[in-house]
Amino acid sequence: MSSIDYYDANAVAFSADTLDADVSETRDWFLSQVPAGGAVLEAGCGAGRDAVAFLRAGYRVTAFDGAAAMVRLASEATGLEVLHMTFADVAWDSQFDGVWACASLLHLSRAELPEGIGRLARALKPGGVLFASFKFGEAERHANGRRFTDLTPQTLSDLLAGAGLELVGVRVTPDGRPGRDHELWTCAIARRPA
Repeated sequence: MSSIDYYDANAVAFSADTLDADVSETRDWFLSQVPAGGAVLEAGCGAGRDAVAFLRAGYRVTAFDGAAAMVRLASEATGLEVLHMTFADVAWDSQFDGVWACASLLHLSRAELPEGIGRLARALKPGGVLFASFKFGEAERHANGRRFTDLTPQTLSDLLAGAGLELVGVRVTPDGRPGRDHELWTCAIARRPA
């Protein structure tokens, strides 16, 4: 089973599990780098939790997900025409002020990450920022029906630099879901040079 198959089969349960995850502090950090009312791409939007928050904050949102079931849930939650596509399909050039890839790029293999991040970097306008988050660690692994690539602050910073992005900041944060405080995430924001 691929990660996309997992999300297609478990969309409702996964949505319920992540709906109340408190990532507001991380979203605020990202939005502090994006012009008010700017264009935001949510890359791997899941059920649309963060896209809804961006819309409510007055941003223009485009969202996509690789799992058709997630696309349906996110479309219902946001009222947007959420796109059914993967990172390999991303072909925008200089379109967005911010790209939010929260817990989504982590499903790519380490070998696939440079291209995936590179595609998102190209989608940014000059001066635009990319947010990316990965489970903290160094493993490539399969767990609970999905594949994960875990990154440290250094490995994530290196990948962002390899895509031509300038690091704004990197943080290690606890999981925002209730009862998961022992799980850590590596999060970073990087800017496309102006």
